Amino acid sequence: MPVYRPAENYSSPSQKERLRETSFAASVLRQEAHALALLARGLDAAFCEVVDCLYGVKGRIAVTGMGKSGHVARKVAATLASTGSPAYFIHPGEASHGDLGMLAVGDAVLAFSNSGNTTELSDIVLYAARRNIPLIGVTRNTDSLLGKHATHILLLPLVPEADPLDCAPTTSTTLQMALGDALALTLMRRRGCSPEEFHRWHPGGSLGRKLLMVREIMHTGKDMPLLPGSALMPDVLMLMTGKGFGVAGIVERKRLAGIITDGDLRRHMGPSLMDKKAKQVMHPDPVVVSEDTLAVAALRLMQENKVTSLFVTREGKPVGILNVHDCLRAGVE
Repeated sequence: MPVYRPAENYSSPSQKERLRETSFAASVLRQEAHALALLARGLDAAFCEVVDCLYGVKGRIAVTGMGKSGHVARKVAATLASTGSPAYFIHPGEASHGDLGMLAVGDAVLAFSNSGNTTELSDIVLYAARRNIPLIGVTRNTDSLLGKHATHILLLPLVPEADPLDCAPTTSTTLQMALGDALALTLMRRRGCSPEEFHRWHPGGSLGRKLLMVREIMHTGKDMPLLPGSALMPDVLMLMTGKGFGVAGIVERKRLAGIITDGDLRRHMGPSLMDKKAKQVMHPDPVVVSEDTLAVAALRLMQENKVTSLFVTREGKPVGILNVHDCLRAGVE
């Protein structure tokens, strides 16, 4: 059981002790960074062969590990799935009690074990070997159960753990996590994942807002403030007021020929304004965006050009309008 120091007996560490602690913490980070550098330098054709294997999987990638390696495996499975490589975590203990049935023809197994001899992994390892299911072992021990049965090995460098006793999984789990990220992102790169696809997998939270597309929040159809160039200015003013965007799009031959904003009205203010046609007042060549533009990029464009609305066009034809408040309501910043 952990021993906790009673609060009344606790005394704040001295400045010298604080310096020793920060020095020790820095040494932990340096040790793990050194291990990562060794891992990066050691990547070779074996890594590419694993990428080939996982890229060619027709089913899903079953990621497994026990203890701290199991926590890493859960995260790696989630990262793979969220970057376009269907994956799931299978617990070694549960696998021995029926969850081996989750493994199907066309799947591959990605197993994490620092020693390679984790007892609980044996059933998954042997099951995969008997059924010719590709088995990728992430370990530092090729002369182990996992090392001997794996079809592919990703070898971790032989480095000590970062704790003073060389016992707590620290450096080893950092290496496993980083290698899992490297695999997932290399597969993502090979698949040519687009921002649109990534947004489909991350519709919520800050990532979802960051990858929101203009077409998902723009106004379309009858909501767009559009008039022909022959329209008289009283009609333009009514439209601008009624639609609430503070702008009117002027259309000629179904294409957006220009826009009229409050600024344009002020520049043409005079006794004859109401007698003019829209095409005489409009500002040609307005700033526009495509519907496939990221909303965050459209918001930035509005800020840079000091406008509050942008028309959305497709081959020159207006298909929507986006207002700065649409972006802010959607959480785009």
